[in-house]
Amino acid sequence: MKKFTINLLALLLLLTMLTPSASAKVPDFNGGVLDEYEYEEVFFLGNSPVTFSGKATVTEKENKNQLTSTYKFTLSNIYGDKLTRSVVYVSDLKSYETKGQTTSNKKVKSYSEKVTMNDSNKTTFTLDDYQFSQGSVIDNRPATDYYSGNVIARKIYIRTAKVGKITEKKEVTVYMSGRDVGYKNFWGSTDTQFIEYEIVTPEGTSFVTSKVSDSKSRVLEYEPHTPSLSSFVGGHSVISSSNMVSEYTFNMPYRYSGPTTGTIYLNKEKTPKVERLIVPKFRDIAKHWSKPNIEKLYSLGIFDESSNFFSPDAAMKKDQFTVSVAKAVDLRVLEEKPTKKNTVKKALFEDLDPKDPNYVYIESVLNNGIVSPVNAKKFGAKNSITRAEAVTIIVRSLGLEGRAPSPGYKTNFIDDHKIPKEAKDSIYVASELGLIDPDRKNRINANEVLTRGKASQLLVRYLNFLESDLKQNYRDDMLYFD
Repeated sequence: MKKFTINLLALLLLLTMLTPSASAKVPDFNGGVLDEYEYEEVFFLGNSPVTFSGKATVTEKENKNQLTSTYKFTLSNIYGDKLTRSVVYVSDLKSYETKGQTTSNKKVKSYSEKVTMNDSNKTTFTLDDYQFSQGSVIDNRPATDYYSGNVIARKIYIRTAKVGKITEKKEVTVYMSGRDVGYKNFWGSTDTQFIEYEIVTPEGTSFVTSKVSDSKSRVLEYEPHTPSLSSFVGGHSVISSSNMVSEYTFNMPYRYSGPTTGTIYLNKEKTPKVERLIVPKFRDIAKHWSKPNIEKLYSLGIFDESSNFFSPDAAMKKDQFTVSVAKAVDLRVLEEKPTKKNTVKKALFEDLDPKDPNYVYIESVLNNGIVSPVNAKKFGAKNSITRAEAVTIIVRSLGLEGRAPSPGYKTNFIDDHKIPKEAKDSIYVASELGLIDPDRKNRINANEVLTRGKASQLLVRYLNFLESDLKQNYRDDMLYFD
């Protein structure tokens, strides 16, 4: 999928300003963590683990399907030990547009690393050779990009130490292998990395495993407004946060003192950012069960109702729901090229108006295969949307419809036979993800027309999945249950 910028509506501009400036990304392949102030990692090439901290900078530049990533570290500790490292990686990117995927093959372009230990032997470790290869695949889905990669590398260090009047030089070889997984969407991103190190020294071989995860997330929180003499009673804020966690487990059988095995934990968290959103003032939702859902969506600009009446029990129309999904994930379209003044853009379907400000969202969703028209001439813009149709749009936007079982399966709902064939995979996946629930009689009611209140509930569950569920799956489930 291609994501482009356009001149958006004022409310979508608000969403754009709240977008995280960069996706989550673990810095290099050493198990280290950082915040806006400091970087920290543990070094294992000596006879015991040594923790370093200091400054780390990461820069990336993309040009002609090639991404250059530069990492620079200047670290030290309270014992006077020092570490400097500079590594440049180059990734060759190849896009498979028809498949909606991108592959990346990364190699090291240049490197330098030196560690100076403030011990009696004045020990130093100098990186002499670095062989590195990483292959990754990114599945570019409309609402979320998912990726997975594998790493194989070898580092050879020259260890120099003074033994009396003699300077000894010996090799230390580090074999690395591992993988990383992650996702990125409008609401957040997580990058989780697993690396195993086999460290061969003259004294023996040690083994280290690092697990590190970087997460950025944006969560909606309700802020009450307590004064009684006010035009509103509360509103929502977006809390943007970022933190990294790391775990090293080591086995150093030749260690001179201290335990030969153990676990070291690191954690860094950036200062959260709070941004207030506009306050909804609908007059007909005060006692409605879906009031919290409706207010969240309006605050975000996903609903842009100009009336003071939301009509929560009225039917949700297909065009309204389609636009809401597009805005919820910040799905954008290509900015149109200037045309002659008298040229009128032709609509994709006869019941859509290109002059409608929301037309670009529907066009984008159609072009991405998220929604299907009624027939060759009509989109079905003003048709009341059913639960089956709405769920299909959401699951397709996530790119997860293919996670359903092989055709021929039955769901556990007693009205399974009433589920439209084209929606069955999406309903199965949505149920597994917790996006939808059956009623008390275990019916999913696939053909029920969604009210605007029920559609709001479904959209908020969709946002919760993007905000929290993916992070749980790509971080906690991987780190603690992998």
